[in-house]
Amino acid sequence: MDTVVEREVELRLILSPERNVPVPARLGYRTDDPYAVHIVFHVDSGQPVHWTFARELLVEGVFRPCGHGDVRVWPSRAAGRDAVLVALSSPGGDALLEVPAAQVSSWLERTLRVVPPGSEGGWLGLDDALAALLAP
Repeated sequence: MDTVVEREVELRLILSPERNVPVPARLGYRTDDPYAVHIVFHVDSGQPVHWTFARELLVEGVFRPCGHGDVRVWPSRAAGRDAVLVALSSPGGDALLEVPAAQVSSWLERTLRVVPPGSEGGWLGLDDALAALLAP
């Protein structure tokens, strides 16, 4: 049976050093997609915005800058509190988001308890699928 680990968070969309806007979002992790994390942003347009990227990138980004291209993640300290910054880039535009480090860290810990690092491949069922294909 697949397991889902979700958490509602309020991210901050950074518009400038002086201005940011709250953006409600849901962090999601599913054992049927064990290498990925999913973020759904609830924006005013009525249509949620979905992003998917490697869980490993978010785990590493809590501690040190990582990523390149479409997704970059790094730790930060803003207004006396620890945060994780996530920079997203797409043909439709760029966004810089701030999430409280404690919230993302506790959620990530839950995902790592469900599927420990290095065990993701066992959740894909590739061995069973290959055996079924090769069976006479």
